[in-house]
Amino acid sequence: MAVVNRLLRSTAPPLSSILSRTFSSITSDTDRGPLSPLSHSSLHIRRDPKDRNVQWVFLGCPGVGKGTYASRLTALLGVPHIATGDLVREELASSGPLASQLSEIVNQGKLVSDEIIINLLSKRLEAGESKGETGFILDGFPRTIRQAEILEDVTDIDLVVNLKLNEEALLTKCLGRRICSECGGNYNVACIDIKGENGSPGMYMAPLLPPPHCASKLITRSDDTEAVVKERLRVYNEMSLPVEDFYRSRGKLLEFDLPGGIPESWPKLLQALNLDYHEDKQSAAA
Repeated sequence: MAVVNRLLRSTAPPLSSILSRTFSSITSDTDRGPLSPLSHSSLHIRRDPKDRNVQWVFLGCPGVGKGTYASRLTALLGVPHIATGDLVREELASSGPLASQLSEIVNQGKLVSDEIIINLLSKRLEAGESKGETGFILDGFPRTIRQAEILEDVTDIDLVVNLKLNEEALLTKCLGRRICSECGGNYNVACIDIKGENGSPGMYMAPLLPPPHCASKLITRSDDTEAVVKERLRVYNEMSLPVEDFYRSRGKLLEFDLPGGIPESWPKLLQALNLDYHEDKQSAAA
């Protein structure tokens, strides 16, 4: 797929300001005809570093691993990884004017409002533009049709990767998440071993254990309780599944079923994206 970056040309206004202006006036575009959904073989990703200003979106249920795989791809492609979940957590930690409002929303497993998300994302894009960033991989945005319409109106999204995971595995994975209170490292103590049955494949995901010096400092996120996780999944399915249909109808959606943990999934994701695995190993070694 050819990389389109028209809003990042020097003559175009900053994407952050366009997002803010467009938010209050966005309307649905009903005149576009549907395109065929993407298949793995139809993707044509440019590999020349100077052409790597991709504008991608990662979709998927909370806890599926969007941040893990998006951050790996941003390192490989040389673009920033912008996770709205991280923006929300940074705002919570800052004790800013939105902190108390966000705390109540997050702890109940609700979706943060479009107004707040657009505000936080616009500020992040503005900061990136001031540092000369071009391109991005968005993680956690858009989550609603309204957000998708806003994004569609202000920029060209080249590809939308929809990560999918067995729901039983997803719930176990979310409940196993841990954070080191000292270094901020992310780990997972869950060992997922689902046996295949009725023709469905099994799945094994080994725990991602911390190094010894972090083991005694692990904490659980306040919103990683079973009730909250189940509510997040319910809300996601209600609000975000139409977003998948939105991009599927435009021929931009790549569905990727995670076959297991990172060792099993990462090479196959690169293959699905037509990115060479040896290129990733060279990048990791650099």
